Amino acid sequence: MKIIAFLCNWCSYECADSVGRSQKEYPYNLRIVRIMCSGRIDPQFILEAFRDGAEGVLISGCKVGECHYKEGNINVLKRYLLLQRVLQEFGIEKERLRLEWISASEEDKFVRIVKEMAERVRKLGV
Repeated sequence: MKIIAFLCNWCSYECADSVGRSQKEYPYNLRIVRIMCSGRIDPQFILEAFRDGAEGVLISGCKVGECHYKEGNINVLKRYLLLQRVLQEFGIEKERLRLEWISASEEDKFVRIVKEMAERVRKLGV
């Protein structure tokens, strides 16, 4: 089971890096893709991840109002809502895609979300 996580450089990726430095455990099947801003996510990236065998995709960025690029996280929210409908048309459960706002200091939240995502995908099956 493979989960792809698109993490914004400034908050979510920094948080994941802190989790690693703290040696906190999270599911081994998470593959992190560092992006400068969650707002730069093209819906094709998500569809390609699923096409290439991902069973789940997590998008995470700065909290609303804290985006380093002003409105990037608002842009990805719009795309996320659209993607949930598109995925269903391709026969992919919308629960396999998750969007979360995680700041750089929320290590425990990051670990919890990744564990929840792995459990959700496991229950949905491959």
